[in-house]
Amino acid sequence: MASARLLVIDGNVAEVRARQAAALGYDSGTGYSRVLARLMPGATVDIIRPADAPPALPAGVDLGSYDGVTMTGSALNVETGGGPVERQIEVARAVFAAGVPFFGSCWGLQIAVAAAGGVVRRNPRGREFGFARRIELTEAGRAHPLFAGKPSVFEAPTIHRDEIATLPGGAVVLASNDMGLQAAAFQAGRGTFWGVQYHPEYDYLDIAAAAERYGQVLVDEGCFADEAALRAYAAELRTLQARPDDRPLAWRHGLGVAMTDPAVRLAELRNWLEQQVVARARRHG
Repeated sequence: MASARLLVIDGNVAEVRARQAAALGYDSGTGYSRVLARLMPGATVDIIRPADAPPALPAGVDLGSYDGVTMTGSALNVETGGGPVERQIEVARAVFAAGVPFFGSCWGLQIAVAAAGGVVRRNPRGREFGFARRIELTEAGRAHPLFAGKPSVFEAPTIHRDEIATLPGGAVVLASNDMGLQAAAFQAGRGTFWGVQYHPEYDYLDIAAAAERYGQVLVDEGCFADEAALRAYAAELRTLQARPDDRPLAWRHGLGVAMTDPAVRLAELRNWLEQQVVARARRHG
């Protein structure tokens, strides 16, 4: 891949990032940047955190300097509004205006949709946690370069309570499941956005740590029978992190190649880098 400059927009506030770092050794923005650096060796990856304050890019750099922008997940909710949310919507609009390729995971999809005129709401079906099941590509999704090398039906790491109620005009639904929309693509301003409601950047450890961090909330919402069940679930995911070839354990969790093969799990991010970012990096180069 060509050398590139990438920007990660961390969607979380400082308190949440601190809890993530305590559990994992890294926060959402750092974890995302590490995955991008593995997929695109030699790339420069910067991180901004607009949930805390108006963001500042490195000296001498503007949004147009980037070859791609990604946005992480977040514990925030679009409908609550306020500075942490509004600042991120404004950043997304600025990315669209700059014409930089944009990819969003979960919160990143929701913020991009809101910035482009769509609607995000509380999901009446409840929270989707752990692994999104039976994600099915639409006809458009099967033909879209975002999903090259992905099965037509798959599972993926997920944690979200909100859903996309209305997409911006001209958006294309690429995937969905029983919990709602799971992937979409659209144009906004000068920019192109590809996004998913799940977390291709996550591994088993990320989900285990999220289960432990949310704790009783997940029990109260019916995701787990009790805290003992939650702890057992997290322990099994930590085992899968250490032994990803543990086929009986993967089978017990209903996980196929989209989780057990890292290349397939990361296909969306790799495809976005190859199809969207590399071409812009070459023009910059």
